[in-house]
Amino acid sequence: MPCLKVQAGETGKSLRTYGRVLEFMARCRLDRGSLLWIIGGGVVGDVGGFAAATYLRGIDCIQVPTTLLAMVDSAVGGKTGINLAAGKNLVGAFHQPRAVFVMTDFLRTLPAREFAAGTAEIIKCGLLGDVRLFARLARAPLTRRSADLPGVIRRCCALKARLVSRDERETAPDGGRALLNLGHTFGHAVEQASGFKEYRHGEAVAIGLAGAALLSQKLGLLASRDVARVRRTLTAQHLPVRLRTPLALSVLRRAMQHDKKNRGGRPRFIVLERIGHAVVRADVRPALVDEVWRELGARG
Repeated sequence: MPCLKVQAGETGKSLRTYGRVLEFMARCRLDRGSLLWIIGGGVVGDVGGFAAATYLRGIDCIQVPTTLLAMVDSAVGGKTGINLAAGKNLVGAFHQPRAVFVMTDFLRTLPAREFAAGTAEIIKCGLLGDVRLFARLARAPLTRRSADLPGVIRRCCALKARLVSRDERETAPDGGRALLNLGHTFGHAVEQASGFKEYRHGEAVAIGLAGAALLSQKLGLLASRDVARVRRTLTAQHLPVRLRTPLALSVLRRAMQHDKKNRGGRPRFIVLERIGHAVVRADVRPALVDEVWRELGARG
């Protein structure tokens, strides 16, 4: 079976890599009855899924995620895409895979940092819609040896499937699928402002979750003890809750301007009314966002 290897990591989620995949598919003479198998982490899944969505105006694909983050998030739901210099995931398509095969044996060889990055998306699921899952994560860190790891992965997939089935193309006015972006408005800005090199996606999301919790507190929605609980849970999974290296506030602001959730030039934030329940807010004052960035370690 012909096989193409592509670069892992966010810098590989590019027009160049996308073009290589399309050329590979053409050389293999794939037709509309062909099936593309996509085996890898989130970047491979996003690029491969986008290529499947656009080659011959769409062919079938199967996702086989090999990282924890891909298993609980990116391989499920049909979002595909690549980054541009202007921002993350600005080009893409909705293209549901024919199937997603999750095999936790892949996690045995996953580097510790990559496993930790995946737990950020699991914590996110608990925060936005599964209070019992968050309570379990707050009680004890999740490890590759955790007996309930397969069940935790299944719960995350079920939560995402439930939200996606109600709002596949992220158009619901009350949030819908957009709620899955909890922590990502801040997190994507961190990734872009740092050149997609210093942080794994899950690490940037962890900082974003800490930021979303802080913003929720400043909006009068979340108690300070809950913010502290969120931070403790992230830290216990060896995830950052603030910037490792200060980034300029002006650069982070510009990165936020390219967020896909923006409407009419205004950012929309996913915030927590309480642990286990997230909502979309489009009325957040920029000065409040700046306060959060400074508490996360931004300069300026």
